[in-house]
Amino acid sequence: MSKQLTHEEHTLTSKKFPLIILTDNLMGDANIGSLFRLADAFNIEKIIFTGTPINIQSNRLKRTARGTYQVVNFEHHEEASEIILQLKQKEYKIYGLEITSHSIPLGDAAFQNEDKIVLILGNEKFGISEDVLNLTDTQIHIPMFGKNSSMNVSQAAGIALYEITKTLPSFEEK
Repeated sequence: MSKQLTHEEHTLTSKKFPLIILTDNLMGDANIGSLFRLADAFNIEKIIFTGTPINIQSNRLKRTARGTYQVVNFEHHEEASEIILQLKQKEYKIYGLEITSHSIPLGDAAFQNEDKIVLILGNEKFGISEDVLNLTDTQIHIPMFGKNSSMNVSQAAGIALYEITKTLPSFEEK
């Protein structure tokens, strides 16, 4: 008979992924908190928030993040474009998670060929800005089969992180 494991009983693996989430003016405290939990769950390098500064003292963010904002590396920058150009110079491959006229299905992207990845997530209402989209190397989307053409940004991030990390080589944490 199965039993649910506690945090202490659960065996953790020590994989770390060379992946950065970069947000383009993400504003919802619940979504930001969820991203912290996802970043911790998938053990990525860090989250870079751009645009409107996040309110790390928000009770909603703290409740949703469940303490992960204290262990996940993160930073804030005003301009996404500047940071993306710096990351490109460091040989990161830039992926924008957005349905566009040039986006490819998430499952068709060849992440296993990448050493360092940036996954850009857009604003809850407006998505990724055109200026930022123009700096991406590849635009990817999650195939959807219902009538709506979008989903919650943190849910989309979870799906994308799962798909990316199952093919991306990890490195041992030091």
